[in-house]
Amino acid sequence: MRPTTTNTTLRALYKPQLLRRTFTTSRPHASRLRQPGEPTGPNEPPSHISTPPSKSPLKVWPIVGIFALGSFLFKKIVDQRLEEAAYKPQGPVVGMPAIGNLGATTRTSPLWSPDAVTVIFVLGGPGAGKGTQCQKLVADYGFKHLSAGDLLREEQDRPGSEFGEMIKTYIKEGTIVPMEVTVQLLENAMKASMAGDNKKGLFLIDGFPRKLDQAHAFERTVVPSKFTLFFDCSEAVMEKRLLQRGETSGRADDNMESIKKRFRVFVETSMPVVNDFESQDKVVKVSAERSPDEVYADVVKMFKERGVEPIKLKLVQTQNA
Repeated sequence: MRPTTTNTTLRALYKPQLLRRTFTTSRPHASRLRQPGEPTGPNEPPSHISTPPSKSPLKVWPIVGIFALGSFLFKKIVDQRLEEAAYKPQGPVVGMPAIGNLGATTRTSPLWSPDAVTVIFVLGGPGAGKGTQCQKLVADYGFKHLSAGDLLREEQDRPGSEFGEMIKTYIKEGTIVPMEVTVQLLENAMKASMAGDNKKGLFLIDGFPRKLDQAHAFERTVVPSKFTLFFDCSEAVMEKRLLQRGETSGRADDNMESIKKRFRVFVETSMPVVNDFESQDKVVKVSAERSPDEVYADVVKMFKERGVEPIKLKLVQTQNA
């Protein structure tokens, strides 16, 4: 009976070890696939439970569309650059090869001092009456009247001018000609006048400067101005005057389209010049919406306040023999 008891006891003790050994050794070497419904891990749901579909609004087709559009635009840009590189103009190119040699770009100090040459800038919107008032000032004060616009129009029609075609384009579009050209034309006209009968060097420069860089370039390279005469006028009044003038003037810019452009350019570019000089107490402002004589009366009064007097004619009495 003892052998039987012993064998039974040993089997009882050995069986758990055998089962435990069988369990532990079979898992690492198991190569079978995971069965449906079998847990995959302590924190994972059974594989038979399907994952809910994504609710994200982002779809694939918008990404594809954006990519296609970007590729198309990139190709257009590349093709355009290649066409520009391959383009060769058939006719002459309007350029400004001599601008780098002009006084406005090379000179670092004024050509004249304000004691030797007196310059008064005359500004106002197109049609403000600058030309009419300048004629009166020339007669009474002995100024030489220089119109920047007239000089540019003369230059564009001068045979052989290297700037003629370029100036025509700017004037037609109602935009501002590069300052170097305008400053040089004014300087040339001043030299010619002083070589003639304008020995005192008195100048009214009409319609200039139209931009701050023009003002700075002129005062830096030609001569500092004494002050600016500004004719203040509404666009409605100026428009009416210009259209009336266009009926007889024959000017290419006296039409509604060019007039509107000139108004816009004046406000955007010339008014900063007026404001800059005004901050330096170098502006004489006159209302220009009245009759020419009324406007001129104010001009004479304000000139006197600035120390500018009209010419005094001396009458010499001669004795008869």
